[in-house]
Amino acid sequence: MVSTMSGVAIVSGGSRGIGASTSTLLAERGWDVAVGYHQETEEAHRVAAVCRSFGRRSVAVAVDVSSEEAVVRFFATIDRELGPPEALVNCAGVVDRKARLDQMTAARIEHILAVNVVGSFLCAREAVRRMSVGHGGTGGSIVNLSSAASRLGSPGEYIDYAASKGAIDTMTIGLAREVAQEGIRVNAVRPGLVNTDIHASGGQPDRLERLAPLVPMGRSGEAHEVAHAVVWLCSDEASYVTGALIDVSGGR
Repeated sequence: MVSTMSGVAIVSGGSRGIGASTSTLLAERGWDVAVGYHQETEEAHRVAAVCRSFGRRSVAVAVDVSSEEAVVRFFATIDRELGPPEALVNCAGVVDRKARLDQMTAARIEHILAVNVVGSFLCAREAVRRMSVGHGGTGGSIVNLSSAASRLGSPGEYIDYAASKGAIDTMTIGLAREVAQEGIRVNAVRPGLVNTDIHASGGQPDRLERLAPLVPMGRSGEAHEVAHAVVWLCSDEASYVTGALIDVSGGR
């Protein structure tokens, strides 16, 4: 039986790729959805419109997750528009162009960590302040988007991105144990080679075709295949799952 648990879900990075697929699937399953985005205004509003087509409430809200002030304002806006969240999907993330460590600048590394790590921490903090029974909340679910790169390291491509996702794995395990008795479950999904535009943004538009033969299933994944795992973790069907790192990687 498919869960139709309702509530307010926040998806950072919800305007495209895995975030967009997750946002629309959440709405289809009965959630009201806040679509967080950074610069993709048109795409975010399009995703929110699709969410509303399922009869749910949905808003697109701009946020720079690396900014504490912006994240606080982001959650306050959602409080006003939809109400406190029962689910947070930390999907906002960036990757830079393919490079070795000896070619990387401090600015590049700091940007990757600010968005991928600090942003996830800040959003999770605001969610905990609203969900925790210790703060008067009713519980909820936080799902972090990690990556198979946290296991593989991405040598010669972007070890800074891989390291940021390793931090997400550790944060997931620690936070899950920290808030387990406060009604909050915290898990992570680690996508592998998935067909989104993140590869082109990293300067490797041919990456899927080049690396697909290394995947035991012999193909790259699709965003909706990752979204199903994320939405399951948000739902009450995963009520006894916390601190889990779920690979959606075709066996790689």
